[in-house]
Amino acid sequence: MSAVTVGEGGVSAVAVRLAGATKRYGALTAVDALDLDVVRGEFLALLGPSGCGKTTTLRMIGGFESPDSGTVHIDGVDVTRKPPDRRPVNTVFQSYALFPHMSVSDNVEYGLRVRGVGRTESRRRVAEMLALVGLGEIGAKRPRHLSGGMQQRVALARALVLRPTVLLLDEPLGSLDLKLRKQMQVELRRIHREVGGTFIHVTHDQEEAMTMADRICVMDHGRIVQSGSPTEIYDRPNSRYVAGFIGSMSFLDGVLASSDGTHGIVAVAGSGELRGRLGEMLAPGAAVSFAVRPEQLTPVSPGSVASGCSLSGRLVDLVPTGSASLARVTVGGGELVAQVPRRFGGRVGEELTLSWEPDVALIFSRPAS
Repeated sequence: MSAVTVGEGGVSAVAVRLAGATKRYGALTAVDALDLDVVRGEFLALLGPSGCGKTTTLRMIGGFESPDSGTVHIDGVDVTRKPPDRRPVNTVFQSYALFPHMSVSDNVEYGLRVRGVGRTESRRRVAEMLALVGLGEIGAKRPRHLSGGMQQRVALARALVLRPTVLLLDEPLGSLDLKLRKQMQVELRRIHREVGGTFIHVTHDQEEAMTMADRICVMDHGRIVQSGSPTEIYDRPNSRYVAGFIGSMSFLDGVLASSDGTHGIVAVAGSGELRGRLGEMLAPGAAVSFAVRPEQLTPVSPGSVASGCSLSGRLVDLVPTGSASLARVTVGGGELVAQVPRRFGGRVGEELTLSWEPDVALIFSRPAS
């Protein structure tokens, strides 16, 4: 790995660098020789299911775990063996961990007092942070009088008031209800823009990552399997695993009948030959999955000619989702789910033809069963 880059004034352009970071718990390798650069000012999401290594990665950055091998650099300084209190980071956890006997202001000020910051400066910074998180009028209240969303804002203000180089967010919205989670996603994005710091956010919620992050690292078995912007990850997943984890995706298993290096034809039992774009390099004869998202499938009106590619099946269910509905259509080889208008006129039990453009459907290698 190259040396840490340095920007103007000698400040590292890379806020966090993990080089070959590995963490084992007995026979389990939680993080496997992981290399990661987090650019200064970036909002990065580590995304994946439970047990993929994302929280262990965050804990190694924060100093709560030490790698068995590899290094951790923050602002170009090797902090691999330094404890949490000697790293320029702070962490917001899913549990708010507020002191119940202290007021909101005292909770936010606590870290400043420990560091010996003067009273006048402390009060100024506390007021600034509470205003930033939209709680400027409740400094005298105790945490028990606040909603879960407000308590999470207090925890965020307490972390930010110390002006960390890197703010670590360990599934901080997991205990909030759906409406509050969505509100806090917007608020965290706003706060990041206003503060301008480096945020590293761990989550298993792909919508949360898509909403807030500048870049997403999808993890599996202790490794980063794809890294890119939310749009890149969603539109151009590099594997069946990533495609299935990000958003909703229908899969039909078959065999790659032919390929021109960009597009391929998948032979699916009972559905014939389906055309799509290769999501990875594959050779004819490979066991593959044909993948397409609900919004990329268009119902074809009876008597109309489908544009692009098409496949007919039987409509078995219509699931309302608010402004639209999801149509489940059984076809040879499995099932496709299509997003249709809320007032879609199809009837359960009828035949339905779905069309798609060959550039939106993807073809991936199929894992061995």
